[in-house]
Amino acid sequence: IPVCKIEVPERLTVSHEALVKTGLADRCIAVPVREATDADILLVHSEEYLEAVKTTPYMTLEELMEFTLQHGDVYFHPNIYHCAKLAAGATLQLVDSVMTGKVRNGMALVRPPGHHSMRSAANGFCVFNNVAIAARYAKQKYGIKRVLIVDWDVHHGQGVQYCFEDDPSVLYFSWHRYEHQKFWPQLRDSDYDSVGKEKGAGFNINVPWNKVGMKNSDYLSVFCHVLLPIAYEFSPDLVLVCAGFDSAIGDPEGEMRASPDIFAHLTHLLMNLAGGKLCAVLEGGYNLTSLHQSVCQTVQTLLGDPAPRPANLDGPCTSALESLHCVRAAHKQYWSCLKHAAELPTSDVSTKCIKLAEEEEKQKTGEVEKSAEEETWPEPPKRLAPPVSTALVLPEGVACPDGCKRFSSSEDPVIVNKLSDVSGFTQAVLGLLLPLGYEYDPSLVLLVRAPGSGLSDGAWQQLTGLLQGLAQGHTLVLMQVRRRAIRVHLWPHFWLHAPLPEDVEALERLRLGLQADWKLLRTTGELTTQHHMATLHFM
Repeated sequence: IPVCKIEVPERLTVSHEALVKTGLADRCIAVPVREATDADILLVHSEEYLEAVKTTPYMTLEELMEFTLQHGDVYFHPNIYHCAKLAAGATLQLVDSVMTGKVRNGMALVRPPGHHSMRSAANGFCVFNNVAIAARYAKQKYGIKRVLIVDWDVHHGQGVQYCFEDDPSVLYFSWHRYEHQKFWPQLRDSDYDSVGKEKGAGFNINVPWNKVGMKNSDYLSVFCHVLLPIAYEFSPDLVLVCAGFDSAIGDPEGEMRASPDIFAHLTHLLMNLAGGKLCAVLEGGYNLTSLHQSVCQTVQTLLGDPAPRPANLDGPCTSALESLHCVRAAHKQYWSCLKHAAELPTSDVSTKCIKLAEEEEKQKTGEVEKSAEEETWPEPPKRLAPPVSTALVLPEGVACPDGCKRFSSSEDPVIVNKLSDVSGFTQAVLGLLLPLGYEYDPSLVLLVRAPGSGLSDGAWQQLTGLLQGLAQGHTLVLMQVRRRAIRVHLWPHFWLHAPLPEDVEALERLRLGLQADWKLLRTTGELTTQHHMATLHFM
């Protein structure tokens, strides 16, 4: 049987050992693992395929090799059927724990991975599609209406896309190394204009990376200007993450340059959706150092520790901006939050010509690029885990919520609380305030909720939760309240209607007016400026 050099058992052992060494494992609840049943697997896969995989433990070496050759880039072993059932079953156990409230969120460290596996075929190291099975399982067992799947693995999860491309109840987002269809799996269906089919049109989002070396700024830009605005409009009941860390620096497959700590921020931003119900499931990640660092960053954020200061946010590169531009244009007809996105460029994507010219020049000069394995990066900074995460200064007679530490105050409470256009406000936070905040990189976030602010409780809680990803969580909130009790809940789950057209238009004008000075506000490769400013109305 061919031996795989990168999808190895050490991927799990080094990740678990790192969680133990950092003390994170002791802070987690271990969820018992079970094998996925036939009924679980048949939610996504065909009966013929399942029955074929069932025979692999009894095959001879020659039969296993022949069976392996029938599938794409996958390795079958006598134990792989058992391992694949455990991987899918562990994912479902995590979903059960989150949906029943036994845990708030979690991460499943499993192998083999799953997002390439298709209905009747193994593919790309994947036997059963763990996350796709989990999505259908959650919908069937718990009756949830909408599932968001975020795939930050560096490879396109075509198996997940094909499973849900005509299903408007599942929003699938994937960014992936594409290089104008030259990178595996080399599918036309992985490009930005594959948006879903029939009723599922608009619910499949592909962000193709057309060059290697993408950094933290590129990842954050796509979250702020594509994924998060659409995700909030979609309003999922559950978030599933295809957590592949081959998109981190040093990975031989991805060849990207995003540091492991960026996954702390990506995780934090997703935790504010679906009432905090988030299940991350390991997919790829083949540099054992950046893998275990990224896993620890993700888990520590799921545990509620403040995210580290964002590093190396020097703005998205031209290639990333072109992909961002194309994705927003392809989806503007489906999502109100993208109504004013720029149209598709009239000519072919310019970096394709640039890339071809660069490749020709390298061939002429014999230039050899530095391999991903030769990359070096600093150890992620030690993150703060304060013994008291939230302290309240409250007037006398106001009850202190559970989990908060009280400081005294003698001031009397006063409040005027009005409803606001939550949708417009949320889009302003995601598309304007978050990019500005990340690029500015403050040491302290000061939030003031004055009487007559017009913010609903849900909008205020979302604002507070999202901005706690900045300044290592150092957030000071000043507010006046009328109630004699305060509820603290950082991840409210509420449905957002389409933002008012005038708010979206005003936000876009304001963003265009600021983007010359703030790189993370840019959404196209060409810099467009507006000399007039706009006022956003949320009253």
